[in-house]
Amino acid sequence: MHRLGYLLPPGFQVIALGTQAVFEFANLVAGEPFYAVDNYALGGGEVHASFGVSVQTRALTARSQADTWMVVGVVNPLAAPAAPELLRLVRKLGAQARRTVGLCTGAFLLAEAGLLAGRRATTHWAHAEAMQQRHPDIQVEPDRIYIADGPVWTSAGMTAEFDLALGLVEKDLGAETARAVAHGLVMHQRRAGGQSQHSEMLKLAPKSDRIQQALEHARRNLAGPLSVEELAEAAHLSPRQFSRVFTAETGQSPAKAVEGLRLEAARLMVEQGRHPLEVVARETGFRDRRHLREAFLRGFGTPPQAVRRGARDAAH
Repeated sequence: MHRLGYLLPPGFQVIALGTQAVFEFANLVAGEPFYAVDNYALGGGEVHASFGVSVQTRALTARSQADTWMVVGVVNPLAAPAAPELLRLVRKLGAQARRTVGLCTGAFLLAEAGLLAGRRATTHWAHAEAMQQRHPDIQVEPDRIYIADGPVWTSAGMTAEFDLALGLVEKDLGAETARAVAHGLVMHQRRAGGQSQHSEMLKLAPKSDRIQQALEHARRNLAGPLSVEELAEAAHLSPRQFSRVFTAETGQSPAKAVEGLRLEAARLMVEQGRHPLEVVARETGFRDRRHLREAFLRGFGTPPQAVRRGARDAAH
């Protein structure tokens, strides 16, 4: 039995409780109760969330035990300092646990407790700069979904907490179980830790279902040519009408938007380091390795080899 201890500060982000469903479904997929979950707070009792929910908790003490501590964030981590006793307990219990996790701005509490010193970490993009300024001994990476640095894991904001939870399941029970859990939760896409917090699909934000359908078609078929005619057919519009509506809704031409989607997918493949650059180029729709390099220099200001080296160095 793997014990998960959720540490809930006053005003905790209510979305964090939803991640417990990941472990619930993992138990169902595994066919046995592998995970057990308890909620804790300093002093115990009823703790109110950021929005309309209260949770009954156990009292957090030096004798509390969990294999993985899940430290939940608050909406504004800079509003009030954490209680010294809470920091002392997090420091002590985190050192004893198998893993300690900072969900979203929960990373601030880990930082204040000294558990992130000398480590890589991430948090909600809106607070990453403040974390770096307050804790210069942490290597804050604001453009990551989640980061596992040894026994300490941190996630980006909000829904990224689910991606981290799935990462924990994969670590404990394997990739097949994690995929089955994601399928059971009807997750549209399971994001890897190295993926950017900023999604090209979200940035484009089309207003109509037709343009959304065209973008979904593009995302699923990046290896193909993805001409305007093909995308227009997916949207059930004429090429001329499609180009006009697409630009009006997204602020970009179809060609520019497709290149952004290709770059996003290619960067993730490059960082994962599982395929040669020739394969990355082919799978994401670039003509060849040279074309991929040109796109990386244009989009990121650095060649794909440098991105891969950086990801490899950061992992060790």
